Amino acid sequence: MKVLVIGDSCQDVFRYGTCDRLSPEAPVPIFLPTRTTGNGGMVINVFENLKALGIECEIITNDIRPVKTRYVDEVSNQMLLRVDERDETYPITADTLQSINYGDYDAIVISDYNKGYLREADIRYVAEHHPLVFMDTKKKIGNWAKDVEFIKLNEKEFNENWFTDFELYYNGNLIITKGKKGARHIDYRDQTATINDFPINNEHEVRDLSGAGDTFLAGLVVDYINNNDICKAIEYANKCAAWVVTQKGVVVVDKNKIK
Repeated sequence: MKVLVIGDSCQDVFRYGTCDRLSPEAPVPIFLPTRTTGNGGMVINVFENLKALGIECEIITNDIRPVKTRYVDEVSNQMLLRVDERDETYPITADTLQSINYGDYDAIVISDYNKGYLREADIRYVAEHHPLVFMDTKKKIGNWAKDVEFIKLNEKEFNENWFTDFELYYNGNLIITKGKKGARHIDYRDQTATINDFPINNEHEVRDLSGAGDTFLAGLVVDYINNNDICKAIEYANKCAAWVVTQKGVVVVDKNKIK
């Protein structure tokens, strides 16, 4: 199996440290850095998780990347502050999209953080050129997404009416991630909404939510292209996300830990 991943990327930086007292100048903690870690984020995290789950994949993304720096208390693992630099990126070119040999891939994964790399017309073009497209997007969904087979949103996005006239035109699968409550699948393929819920059955300690949505998306794609069963794929994606939130920072899933 071979997958192409397209979307915005960033550099994730975690600065861990201690906070033992408040500043005398203002009611804020004094942060003493002890160590720094970093890795590629957003679409790169999806890409790395797909590879970790055994899928051959390629990536198309921006070269100049925004930087997200998180300041985290080492003891409690609580994030105190996040600083985003260069929060927008340049758009993908039409030549890049048109040069892709779409037939080389079993699936296309779009991870769109709405930082400017992918426009609505770009996503429409990709979905028109491949029958199996998975998409996680921060855009308000409209008619441009009608040919995307699987759309993943989180519960907050869904509840905020992330789409316009969705049921009137969409003919695919909507997957809503609900944090510790698991995920929901809404099947619109027969012009009616068939709803199934997939809870996470095992209690687990949540240490860091960073990158959990990317891991869920990667698990969903891998299991679906191997088994062609979206229900089993959601269950597997739940397990992948449930494991990754027990780790510190943005980490890549370990397929040997997913039971």
